[in-house]
Amino acid sequence: MAYSAPRGTKDILPQEVALWQKLEETCRKVFSFYNYQEIRTPIFESTELFARSIGKTTDIVNKEMYEFKDRKGRSLTLRPEETAPVVRACLENNLIGTDKTTKVYYIGPMFRYERPQAGRQRQFHQAGVEVFGSADPMIDAEVIMMNVRLFEELGLKDLGVNINSVGCAKCRPDYLKKLKSFFKDNIKNMCEDCQNRFITNPLRILDCKQSKCQIYLDDAPHSVESLCQECGGSFDQVLDLLGDSGLKYNVNKRLVRGLDYYTKTTFEITSNQLGAQNAVSGGGRYDKLVEELGGKAIPAVGFAIGLERIIELINNQQLTINNDGAVKLYIAALGNEARKVGFDLINQARAGGISADMDYLGKSLKAQMKTADRVGAKYVYIIGEAELAKKSAVLKEMKTGEQIELEFSALLEKLKSETA
Repeated sequence: MAYSAPRGTKDILPQEVALWQKLEETCRKVFSFYNYQEIRTPIFESTELFARSIGKTTDIVNKEMYEFKDRKGRSLTLRPEETAPVVRACLENNLIGTDKTTKVYYIGPMFRYERPQAGRQRQFHQAGVEVFGSADPMIDAEVIMMNVRLFEELGLKDLGVNINSVGCAKCRPDYLKKLKSFFKDNIKNMCEDCQNRFITNPLRILDCKQSKCQIYLDDAPHSVESLCQECGGSFDQVLDLLGDSGLKYNVNKRLVRGLDYYTKTTFEITSNQLGAQNAVSGGGRYDKLVEELGGKAIPAVGFAIGLERIIELINNQQLTINNDGAVKLYIAALGNEARKVGFDLINQARAGGISADMDYLGKSLKAQMKTADRVGAKYVYIIGEAELAKKSAVLKEMKTGEQIELEFSALLEKLKSETA
């Protein structure tokens, strides 16, 4: 019987991994510039953690979570997002407080039972950041600017920054009343999900992607028109800070995020090259979530990036990701005695911190050279019977074709001198 990957999952093959590693490396580099430290949480958590944080009326909790029972009947869920687990981990390990700012980032797989499509899988990967302890609009601006900086480092183009404010516990109730009043006459003509959202959380209606509902959204009230003085002032400061930095943005008054914990600032970065599902990252402020999950009233803000979509953009834009190859030295040896010498040399190279490999299939010299080229080797050292006799061989630089004669004993010093 032949097995295949489960629907909605994808193998990341060796020839693709270099690009993934470069993307993850760039994330770590940029996040570190801004003094963020990595955190890693379990892949599964208590189901209640997500139901309480994301919102029991959201599509994620109602339709998309991979929930299961353990052997003692406890309900666990593969994480559909990482903010709630990070909050849980920080609270449990006393990493956050009202008197300090804590900056963390994460990279890892998430799981949602969705309809698989380009750039969206049931197992997908995210990188993201969370900041705890500060309500300063400067932090909102920082995370947005850092997100843009990351994409600039990757060379991505044709992106748009969309920003909005969804208010807080003071001003949102009034806005929700306005939404219900606006939709009440037409809600019967909208989709079943929107009819449910009308009862549980009308804000979610604005996030509906169905065409039959879209026609009713254009004239809907905007959250920025109902902001209290505090939320309005904070939003204006964020926009001023972004403008002063030279960052171009668009105030999207219909922008809401698919998670209930957001307050005040929300934002998305979108690409014009991804069709309808065009968001490549998004986030915002969630000032009540830490308290909701058992901590003190600690403000927070963050964002998450969909790594599959970034990979898709990199491939679409045919960007060059610098990769010198994992193999610095490839030894092409002909004959058993030459292979023994080659085997000894690659082990010496590895012990000296130089990546090295050789042929283990007894291929011809021509085939070995093709293999060296395929694996991206920087140098090939060619050993045959004549080379054994004089204890020296030709070292060829694959990119330039330049060749020099080197004794066996001088090979490692030559390679080490290049990395010194």
